[in-house]
Amino acid sequence: MKTYGLIGYPLSQSFSQKYFSDKFKNESIAARYLNFPIASIDELPQLLAKHPYIGGLNVTIPYKEKVMDYLTEIDPMAEEAGAVNVVKLDWSHASRPKLKGFNTDIIGFSESIKPLLKAQHKNALILGTGGAAKAVGFALEKMDIAYQFVSRSPQGQNQTIYEALNAETMAQNTIIINTTPLGMYGDMEAKPDIPYQYTSKQHLFFDLIYNPTLSAFLKAGQDQGASVKNGLEMLHLQAEAAWEIWNRE
Repeated sequence: MKTYGLIGYPLSQSFSQKYFSDKFKNESIAARYLNFPIASIDELPQLLAKHPYIGGLNVTIPYKEKVMDYLTEIDPMAEEAGAVNVVKLDWSHASRPKLKGFNTDIIGFSESIKPLLKAQHKNALILGTGGAAKAVGFALEKMDIAYQFVSRSPQGQNQTIYEALNAETMAQNTIIINTTPLGMYGDMEAKPDIPYQYTSKQHLFFDLIYNPTLSAFLKAGQDQGASVKNGLEMLHLQAEAAWEIWNRE
């Protein structure tokens, strides 16, 4: 049976296993999808040695950048973005598989946010600096939307700290994207520490979190009149793109 799976840690909040399991059942696909929670990316070679039949992997927090060190080949778009969330395995050439990395977060995010973009949406703040944030930044760049990362520990000229956000910054940046895990199920009251009072109906709030449906971050934006969207459609779009990659000759 074809086997696919998800690596990350922890994996208790991921919907990927349910999504693919439902897909396989509904489309009568003879395959299974397993969760592989690994406490360190260093466990990846051992995992593959134990399961020499995995055809593809999704990659989630916190390994979207670290996994790149273990890949045989990286798709140019993922290489440029600096993050990988999909790995295709080829076992046909040797006992050790060839691993090629891709980034379908870029596709999922782009296609999910595009219908909501309006004339005023020219500048964005990306909350967080991890692998998902890098994919979002790459996607925004391709859409000609300027962006800046917001981090508790900024590094580089295109990053700022949360404390630096003020009325002027919030007015200029009418797209606010949360790529952090703050607000996930289990700690649903948490949200990024930004000055929500300076946002308005001109703003678009996008949260990569999809559980809960309306995160505290999105609720705070909605209360200010902003348009809001969670990451569920992005999850579906990136998953279908991953499935296409895994089954490509």
